[in-house]
Amino acid sequence: MSPTDKPILLDVDGLSVSFATDRGMVPAVRDVSFRVREGEILSIVGESGSGKSVTLLSLLGLHDAKTTRVDGAVSFKGRPILDLPASRMRAIRGREIGLISQDPMTALTPVYTIGWQIAEQIRAHEAISARAARRRAIELLGEVGLSNPGEAVDRYPHQLSGGMRQRAVIAMALSCNPALLVADEPTTALDVTVQAQVLDLLLRLRKDFGSAIILITHDMGVVAEVAEQVAVMYAGRIVERGRTEDVFAAPLHPYTWGLMASIPPLTGARLDKLRSIPGMPPSPETIPAGCGFAPRCAFARSACAERPPLQKVGDQTALCVIGDDERPALRQTALPLEEIA
Repeated sequence: MSPTDKPILLDVDGLSVSFATDRGMVPAVRDVSFRVREGEILSIVGESGSGKSVTLLSLLGLHDAKTTRVDGAVSFKGRPILDLPASRMRAIRGREIGLISQDPMTALTPVYTIGWQIAEQIRAHEAISARAARRRAIELLGEVGLSNPGEAVDRYPHQLSGGMRQRAVIAMALSCNPALLVADEPTTALDVTVQAQVLDLLLRLRKDFGSAIILITHDMGVVAEVAEQVAVMYAGRIVERGRTEDVFAAPLHPYTWGLMASIPPLTGARLDKLRSIPGMPPSPETIPAGCGFAPRCAFARSACAERPPLQKVGDQTALCVIGDDERPALRQTALPLEEIA
């Protein structure tokens, strides 16, 4: 079965998220749509403040309903989940959708052992004894690569290294064999060697358990290594989306060009300084009405004051006014061809 023939596991259509402030409701995520098929890895990439984490936490119901308004439609396994009661959403989280948090130290409770916390999640979703849940916790810690899971199960979070804590969080996310794993920048706080180990672990677990993965990151190198589909997010919108190989071979949006140009080259002369995108991402209160990237874009024009049209090349899409006729030359200016070959 080809990837496009696999059933759709998660379908997000027109998701918008706004937060209550002293100046009224402020939109942080606007009209986000994407799909994840069974066993697929989708990476959502963008700078900090782009709305990546807000998008995923909101569709999982992990927001304050009193101060947050969530609109749109989200279906999981064909069932709408956005308006589910909190009790039914809790039954889905952990059991069918596992969450790997960005900071394992804050994701784990410091006064309980990691084994107790993994077992507690298993018992919350399955009719199983405490002894059997503990055995399952030890098995999981072994599966995620802890060298002595029989001892690690009784350790507290502060007694583990950063990489070991992240593995413990991954073990907890896998404890009920979820169909979907949401990994929120799981390698950000880890050194390069441990990052590679965690990415290899996610790929192996996808192969062994068949779970689909949504990987939130700001690292284009991570995207290239593990993802099959990529969604580039900026200022609360997905500005480009497509198969990973297509996006890396011929990116459509100037923001994607900037992200790829900032990757240090592995060959050629050493650069005096790394390339960067000028300026800073806007806060939700200051996002322009038209293209959110226009204030930082070297190719902005008056048409960018309006919401950009959807450009499509094959299965690849982008929100940008730059047309097919002028895009190759402009892309060559921002991102020389040899750097994306």
